Amino acid sequence: MLEPGRVCIKRYGRDAGSRAVVVRVLDSGFVSIITSVRQKERKCNPKHLEFLSERIDVNDKALVNKTLGVKPREEHHSKSEKPERKSR
Repeated sequence: MLEPGRVCIKRYGRDAGSRAVVVRVLDSGFVSIITSVRQKERKCNPKHLEFLSERIDVNDKALVNKTLGVKPREEHHSKSEKPERKSR
């Protein structure tokens, strides 16, 4: 069950109830995950996870975002494109 790409649900903590993807299995018995609430990779106890039968490719960022239900960020305006200001 503990393998990179395994989709799970976080049961405890700040992200409880959100979907997560296992990114790496660490030597200490912990796993490194990314959740739909916080996309930053961090360490988690596997006892706090409910594993699903889904497994995805961790290297495919678009698939990870789709699985977690995260919308990609919109690109910022470049410096040459200035947003219009309202006149006073």
